[in-house]
Amino acid sequence: MKKFFYAILTISTIFTCQLKAGEGMWIPLLIEKFNIEDMQAKGFKLSAEDIYNINEACIKDAIVIFGRGCTGELVSDQGLILTNHHCGYRQIQRHSSIENNYLTDGFWAMSKEEELPNPGLSVTFLERIEDVTEQVLDGVKKKHTEKQRSEIISKNIENIELEAISGTNLAASVKPFYYGNQYFLFIYKQYNDVRLVGAPPSAIGKFGGDTDNWSWPRHTGDFSVFRIYADKDNNPAEYSADNVPYKPKKFLPISIKGFNEGDFTWVLGYPGSTNQYITSDAIKLIKEIRNPDRVLIRDKRLEIMNKYMEKNDTIRIKYASKNYGASNSWKRWKGEIIGLERVDAVNRKLELEEKFNQWAQNNKEYNFVLSELSDIYSNIEEYVVAYDHFREAIRTIEILDYSWEFSKLIKMAERAELDDSWTSEIERLKKETESFFKDYEEKIDREIFNELLPIYYSNVDKKYHPDIKDLGANHTEYINLLYNQTIFTEKEKILNLINNGVKEEIKNLAKDPVYSFYNKFYEIYQNEIFPVYDSLNQETLKHYRVYMKGLMEMQSEKVLFPDANFTMRVSYGEVKGSYPRDGLIYKYYTTLDGVIEKDNPNIYDYDVPDKLKELYETKDYGKYEVNGTVPLCFLATNHTTGGNSGSPVLDAEGNLIGLNFDRMWEGIMSDMIFDPEYSRNISLDIRYVLFIIDKFAGATHLIDEMNIIE
Repeated sequence: MKKFFYAILTISTIFTCQLKAGEGMWIPLLIEKFNIEDMQAKGFKLSAEDIYNINEACIKDAIVIFGRGCTGELVSDQGLILTNHHCGYRQIQRHSSIENNYLTDGFWAMSKEEELPNPGLSVTFLERIEDVTEQVLDGVKKKHTEKQRSEIISKNIENIELEAISGTNLAASVKPFYYGNQYFLFIYKQYNDVRLVGAPPSAIGKFGGDTDNWSWPRHTGDFSVFRIYADKDNNPAEYSADNVPYKPKKFLPISIKGFNEGDFTWVLGYPGSTNQYITSDAIKLIKEIRNPDRVLIRDKRLEIMNKYMEKNDTIRIKYASKNYGASNSWKRWKGEIIGLERVDAVNRKLELEEKFNQWAQNNKEYNFVLSELSDIYSNIEEYVVAYDHFREAIRTIEILDYSWEFSKLIKMAERAELDDSWTSEIERLKKETESFFKDYEEKIDREIFNELLPIYYSNVDKKYHPDIKDLGANHTEYINLLYNQTIFTEKEKILNLINNGVKEEIKNLAKDPVYSFYNKFYEIYQNEIFPVYDSLNQETLKHYRVYMKGLMEMQSEKVLFPDANFTMRVSYGEVKGSYPRDGLIYKYYTTLDGVIEKDNPNIYDYDVPDKLKELYETKDYGKYEVNGTVPLCFLATNHTTGGNSGSPVLDAEGNLIGLNFDRMWEGIMSDMIFDPEYSRNISLDIRYVLFIIDKFAGATHLIDEMNIIE
């Protein structure tokens, strides 16, 4: 198997890469082998070594994982980072209050002393990538069961990771590619002192809110500014007033020269997850079951949150991050349903599967893989419904989820484990309690609970209904009783209980009505739903490994890109508008004019700040002006997904021209099927970023740090 796979990697370079325009998320280590000629033919003016080089500073050294799920880029020799506003949203929200409402008013540190620390926030640099397929699969035989195979691979990965970072302050991660047909080792360095430098008001950084999310035309100034700090030797360090700005190996020059439709562009970042090779059965499950169910549940949650947030600024601050977290996937799932239908995804997958079956009919290794996959999908549906409803309709009830944070401590009390781990857990729960109540409104939680519980009982098979005494038909009365009798809504009582650390009192939390209620659901989920759901999922992965290997063999004239898995990738394409529907033309760019056109003081997400309107009226645009306005957002054909938020969008010479932050609604199904007619990434023009920092915020000291090419 290994020899065959390496043969594919070797011979595929002699064939023309038959890709749709912009399709693919490519491993930087292999750009020289697979992509550089194609990139240069399309206009790229650099070399593969300029992107990825472990011996010399290169562009990958200017890119970071921001937090746990975004990308950022260095833009100065003093550790200055740009990322999206929505990537820094949680940090901005945590620093906000009625007195200092940075969400509404924005925040700008006019000196390094004013920059705000963010406990728990980190950025991570990629040091190097290695192909470790042979080492990972060492000892794996065809005769092994899937369990034996997994055990061997897990042990090999553990040894590889430990050996790779022995004696260093680095981190290692081995990730599977092509469903486990290939493995790569990634070595990282993490910095934990990351400070908030600047963020525009939400009426700029989140302009258009959920209404404009995933849509074009777009006028969202989706950026925020942070800075990395290190110790005096430029090494990672926990927050300290003695830390100094990080000195990067590389930072990105910024071009404000502009660009035109058809110009080469590329993105370097950390796309989270795609499923380009799933079958027609998987598409049907997503389109007809999973997404509709999850959308319905989040409809209810968002409706209630929005109702309260519109009436109260304190609640708006408390629930801003929660609301964004819920709404982002909610709208994406809706778009995927429409997009998959429009591109006839099921039939397109069926067409490929028919070709595969014809090709594989005399090959025992591949002949039955698709029919076996289809059988698995027919069996998994009821578990998918129960799994999604538990996670969306039960676990999202805040008081239930919070109460379950105490499960570990309760079990420790029952076992009388009062050692150092007990003290550590007590301290964790103190912090968790402070964080929970800072952003909690019981009346919102009650109302959401009241809406979602009946959905679970209506849609999930009765065998997954817990036996809850006194619930009856009047669930509203029962829910009110839970809230009225629980200790978990009373912050001071909980903190006193934690601080006292009395074993018997903590053990008694297991009898609390809220904890007990959630525990009954959790036991069914943990014992009857998740094990089967997970087992069937693992079965699909095993079959996809075989199917993927067969697809690569069947299409040996092509270079098939691996699915995203939150590792650094290169995608490339061109600046390009779209024609999504009959008679509708999307220009490739928007401008500040569109912000003013959408201005509506009565709607929070469209209430343009007075200072921005003043700049517009006086045309005080400085060097960021183009044709009497300021460029704002643009479209391109780069293949992106979640995790690419904040990724740099670069020109042919490697200069920063924008920040990736979204995808076009009509092409949102690109995680499963990339369609060149519809798939577009949406980016914020760097000229608008600089205009806001310079002219709107007056933070010219940040502009002075950057290398700006005019």
